[in-house]
Amino acid sequence: MSERGLILVVEDEKPISDLLRLYLQREGFGVHTEFDGVSGLSAARTKHPSAIVLDVGLPGMDGTDVCRALREEGNWVPIVFCTARDDEVDRIIGLEMGADDYVTKPFSPREVVARVKSLVRRAGLINSGDEPLTNGRLTLDITQRRAFVAGNEVALTATEFDLLARLMSDPGRVLNRDQLLSEVWGYASVVGTRTVDVHVAQLRAKLGDDSPIRTVRGVGYAARTESE
Repeated sequence: MSERGLILVVEDEKPISDLLRLYLQREGFGVHTEFDGVSGLSAARTKHPSAIVLDVGLPGMDGTDVCRALREEGNWVPIVFCTARDDEVDRIIGLEMGADDYVTKPFSPREVVARVKSLVRRAGLINSGDEPLTNGRLTLDITQRRAFVAGNEVALTATEFDLLARLMSDPGRVLNRDQLLSEVWGYASVVGTRTVDVHVAQLRAKLGDDSPIRTVRGVGYAARTESE
């Protein structure tokens, strides 16, 4: 396996699959390809990829169903959805199902590779010198990239973890959506600032009353301070 990790590409259009394979391999990734949802789900379970590029409109089993199945099993491998559907509602639904990012066809393979690289880098970023972040009963273990509420682990996607860590690292500081896109995603997301709102909503749903995120109306988001 490549030192940069294995990327699973699940795409039923072979020319697109071959192009993504070429560009990912040029960046030093190993690549495994599948062409239908059932085979893609099986490969995700057995190959243990570093990230998945997952087409939404797949034969046999829809890409959203593949993503949902993995998340329900507790598999939080980073996922980039690819789709021909150029509709914000579809994109938001994909993110709400647990995808980390979303690109719409026709896309540049360089853009997909850039997003995969960003996700793999963030998911694999471990620094043993980083102290845990705490806020109320919530603790983020930065070294292992794990979240706990009162000692019980909460499963987060790579992007959810990074967004929460960014806010908790500077409690009380208000960050607008463009700042969060730049600092967490590292680029202007295809969904725009709405993707920040979706991920915040997902975090609040998972953390409930222990979510430290507060909305500053008309500005952005902040993590509450100890005095709040």
